[in-house]
Amino acid sequence: MSYALITGASKGIGKAIAFNLAAKKINLLLIARSGNLLNEIADGLSEKYSIEVKWLSVDLAVDHAAETIFRWVNTNNIQVNMLINNAGYGLSGNFEKYTSQDHADMMKVNMISMVKLTSLFLPMMKQQEESYILNIASNAAYQAVPYLSTYAASKSFVVSFSRALRYELRNTNVSVTCISPGGTDTDFALRAGVGKKAMKAGEKLNMTAEDVAAIALKSMFKKRREVITGLVNKLGALMVWLTPKRLSERVAASLYE
Repeated sequence: MSYALITGASKGIGKAIAFNLAAKKINLLLIARSGNLLNEIADGLSEKYSIEVKWLSVDLAVDHAAETIFRWVNTNNIQVNMLINNAGYGLSGNFEKYTSQDHADMMKVNMISMVKLTSLFLPMMKQQEESYILNIASNAAYQAVPYLSTYAASKSFVVSFSRALRYELRNTNVSVTCISPGGTDTDFALRAGVGKKAMKAGEKLNMTAEDVAAIALKSMFKKRREVITGLVNKLGALMVWLTPKRLSERVAASLYE
């Protein structure tokens, strides 16, 4: 019996992915910080869809969090054939507004946990008939974003890592897909401390978490390499590529300063 492991599964896109997979009768391993939310989601999904749903409360910013998850999976004799690295958050504002530990913790969640979980679970996933890795990046990955500097850089890492790993695994049973959402109706902006100007600029273009999850999973099962969700976000990424970097960075800075 195989499971899909989802980080950041208690809310937003991660929660929507969990509900989508549950409807497909896929067993789930839910990872997030909030045990109460995870327990509520697990009970609801297992009862509604008659699947196995297990959960573990872990803060991915803590050292050895990935190893804790891996030991838990092995202790419970669970086989993972889908790894969905969704957990992530941002810090908005001047770089010096945050401590070195603040930046490091975000990088652990956005980057380090993804790499470590992939490294730990890849041998197991290669033993399955077919396996999938889904990494959630952001449309902020395609340019430097002043006042969202570390977050945007961390998501650039997600895209680059996913591209390279997909190539390395091209002749194996493991497919790697990277999804870059734009603005989404989650609590990301509130946690990141994004200002009212940026929130107002994006609110009319925001996609729902459910729509992003549906696109992400469809892309994953079709074994697509890299997808930017939404036509407006695709056009935005193209414009960034065509526009001089100084200009695109000035525009981004005007939103997040």
